[in-house]
Amino acid sequence: MLNFLDIHKHMVPNSISMIFKGSVTFELIDSIVMAINDRLDRIEGNINTRKKVFGVLIECLQNLGNHVDGENFQDNEYDSNAVLFMIDSIDGGYRILTANFISTEKVESLKEWIEEINSLSKEDLRKKYNEILQNNSFNTKGGGGLGFLDIAMKVGQKLDYSFQQVKENISFFTLQITINKA
Repeated sequence: MLNFLDIHKHMVPNSISMIFKGSVTFELIDSIVMAINDRLDRIEGNINTRKKVFGVLIECLQNLGNHVDGENFQDNEYDSNAVLFMIDSIDGGYRILTANFISTEKVESLKEWIEEINSLSKEDLRKKYNEILQNNSFNTKGGGGLGFLDIAMKVGQKLDYSFQQVKENISFFTLQITINKA
């Protein structure tokens, strides 16, 4: 049996630690956002860091809510509609991790988009963001890749991601974001 007393003792005071696995609803997103926002208000003294964490958190959770492809694949081995979300305090900042199933046919285009974002300078990120807004280049889910651009602009670093092919038609997409304290 896990010793939760030891886990509790080793968790850093004045930190955030939350892990969630399950189906995402917008009510759940609201609850997570409220809980994390309340915790950030109590532990993070720098308002700029709080705003950055909060903005990235919302964007990551919205991506999970809007872009889960698990319903397109049923399998006894995987809970295909479940997403994974984690936020944790780390030395000098915060880490947010999201993971969800996506259709394998979407992997290449998503990988190309993230690589394009990772290749852009800070100024070019802003230009690309404004270009998408001005051209109304939105997809059927309402975004045009603005979420990843927004995250990259907020954190000022490359997006850390991976894809694992699970079955022929489904892959597991993981995104890890590190937010440094200001």
